[in-house]
Amino acid sequence: MKFAIISDIHSNAEALTAVLADIDRRGLERIVCLGDVVGYGASPRECLDLVMQRTVVSLCGNHDHAVFYEPANFNAAAEKACYWTRQVLEEEPDVSARNRRWRFLGQLPVRYEIEDMLFVHGSPRKPINEYLFPDDVYTNPHKLLANFERMDKMTCFVGHTHVPGVFVDDPYFEPPYEMDHGVYTIGEEKTIINVGSVGQPRDRDPRAAYVVVDDDRVEFIRLEYDIEAAANKIRSSECLDDFLGARLFEGK
Repeated sequence: MKFAIISDIHSNAEALTAVLADIDRRGLERIVCLGDVVGYGASPRECLDLVMQRTVVSLCGNHDHAVFYEPANFNAAAEKACYWTRQVLEEEPDVSARNRRWRFLGQLPVRYEIEDMLFVHGSPRKPINEYLFPDDVYTNPHKLLANFERMDKMTCFVGHTHVPGVFVDDPYFEPPYEMDHGVYTIGEEKTIINVGSVGQPRDRDPRAAYVVVDDDRVEFIRLEYDIEAAANKIRSSECLDDFLGARLFEGK
């Protein structure tokens, strides 16, 4: 079974189209999205439409949840982006398209399972909004161990932190740059694999991130995209903080 996993698009159409083009080049037909299709960026309609068209399943991220319901514990820029996204979706003149997007957001599941794999946005025990940071292996190992204990599958794929890499239950975190050609081979121990962010990476690498899973082989992929175009769209909106565009160039 070979498929792609994307996550944390955050209304960045330029990054998403680059990733989808690479997925097509590889001949992959199955795509799983781990959530946060919207939020932060300037192209929520376009990203929602692409994800609806191209994925076999898309999960509920905290920003998807915030746009459909209400933002909670968001910083000022993220909260403003949520309300702006809601306004943009509401102002869609095509009633059918507007209703289709809202229905999609309102029906997003929080978990997906196939074979011995679990897919969530945040973490196994709190699927929408718990962060699993690389530093947790030192600062909060009990949080990681508690999540491994909650797993009824051997492998869990997550997003949310926008930092790709693999947690094992020592606990230990291995970033892709420490792997052989960015490839991790799933073994017999439980693993939590963060696929990184398509639209707003935060590992100091501004390139779009996603993974390809081929049986027990997980390949971490990075792609150049038109960051300037994505950032300019953000700058052109009075309701989106310029910082949300500037950070794209630095991958943080």
